[in-house]
Amino acid sequence: MNFAESESYLLSLGNEVSAMKLGLENIGKLLTALGNPQNKYPKIQIAGTNGKGSVCAFVDAICVSAGVKTGLYTSPHLVSIAERIKINGIDISEEDFARQATLVRDTAERLVADGSIETAPTFFEQVTAIALNFFAAREIELAILETGLGGRFDATTAANAEIAGITRIDYDHQNILGATLTEIAAEKAAIIHEGSKVVVGEQEPEAMSIIVKRCGHLGLTPELSEHVSTTYSGWFKFATERAEYQVERLGLLGYHQIENAKVAILLVETLQEHFQILPENIISGLETAVHPGRLERRGRFLFDGAHNIGGARALRKYLDENVHQPVTMIFGAMRDKDISEIAEILFPKAAVLILTRPENPRSADPQSIAELLPQDKRSNTVITASVSAAIEKALIVSTGDDLICVTGSLYLVGEVQKLLRSRI
Repeated sequence: MNFAESESYLLSLGNEVSAMKLGLENIGKLLTALGNPQNKYPKIQIAGTNGKGSVCAFVDAICVSAGVKTGLYTSPHLVSIAERIKINGIDISEEDFARQATLVRDTAERLVADGSIETAPTFFEQVTAIALNFFAAREIELAILETGLGGRFDATTAANAEIAGITRIDYDHQNILGATLTEIAAEKAAIIHEGSKVVVGEQEPEAMSIIVKRCGHLGLTPELSEHVSTTYSGWFKFATERAEYQVERLGLLGYHQIENAKVAILLVETLQEHFQILPENIISGLETAVHPGRLERRGRFLFDGAHNIGGARALRKYLDENVHQPVTMIFGAMRDKDISEIAEILFPKAAVLILTRPENPRSADPQSIAELLPQDKRSNTVITASVSAAIEKALIVSTGDDLICVTGSLYLVGEVQKLLRSRI
């Protein structure tokens, strides 16, 4: 398969969330058939509701600064599926992606044909296998894996990472992970196994209790980000038991990134047992990390996925503290999200609200989102049939000084960025 054919094949397997089959049997057998590539390098796995991608970005930037040959696997992508797989900060080439996708597909189909597995591995399972096999082929020294959904049965957990990081746990995907923070935390804490090194970010008490209990059961003592002190006097100063780091500015925007930086620092200090990572590398990585689609500013546009309540609160705080001009908000979301509460948090910031529907089978009907608005708030609301129409409307109704905020879903952010790129 070439790149277009491999992408088309993977998409034919179904939406990566709605077609997800939780469990590690298929991915485990697929990796075994590929020669267990995940066993050829050490791994960090990051789970959590919010912040896990940012922590991955910080750790990756630090390790690349230190000269550690690093593979990064994240999800979802914004424009190209190749964005999910990076080595030393560079996306996998389309040729390498197609080559690995063909190998993984052939291996999966052989397993189905000989009865080893009943059905073909899912989109996310196959992309995970592509990443892990590519990392082995390129002889990386460290892999950083962002958990897709939950933890216990996520395909990345089959890699059996030696180091586990857990960022803040909040409500999301309750239909899959459970209705309470206790249930959700149990799913995410399941990435911790015997022998793990563990770093845990700030948590609500019920979530922290579950994580600490899991660690205690396995005889582990987690490192807690609450033990990293932070002061600001023109510079950020992070202080751990090992060192102090003076950072001029974090590469990722938003007050919440301070907490993510603390988790990243503790994870990297764990890596110092195996790699030469100096304080200046940690400082450089914290200052230069990038995480597209999350409080990402490009000219008049601000892109932020904000697909759950915690993400919406972080975006609202950023808008309150840093944006003083009128905001034209393009909003679209998946129907399985807490749209009413997200709307309550974000919509008051919009001088003009443009509701639209991303090209995704899980997308919510923009008319149904509009019905959540009080009658007196609907006069500044526009419903569009497509994302392209939403962009055109935003450019018409906003002046040169207005900020156009694209939010509600990373799928929406990716679609807008792709369309804007085609206009240039």
